[in-house]
Amino acid sequence: MSKKNIEDCVRTSLESYLQDLRGEEPDGIYDMLIGIIEKPMLEVVMQHADHNQSRAAQWLGLNRNTLRKKLLDHHLL
Repeated sequence: MSKKNIEDCVRTSLESYLQDLRGEEPDGIYDMLIGIIEKPMLEVVMQHADHNQSRAAQWLGLNRNTLRKKLLDHHLL
């Protein structure tokens, strides 16, 4: 799946979410999306990095300590 396909998937899902609100004002969309996307992203990257936090952090463009905190926040450690 290309970067564009992932972008299209997020766009389509967000459009559907906003339509489902039926005119209600959304609240906290940014935090909601980050919360939804972050955990599976971390799971997949850690799996492909053979659970090597330094490698995964490098792939994600994060400091290793930041990655570790996120893994703990999502109960992945």
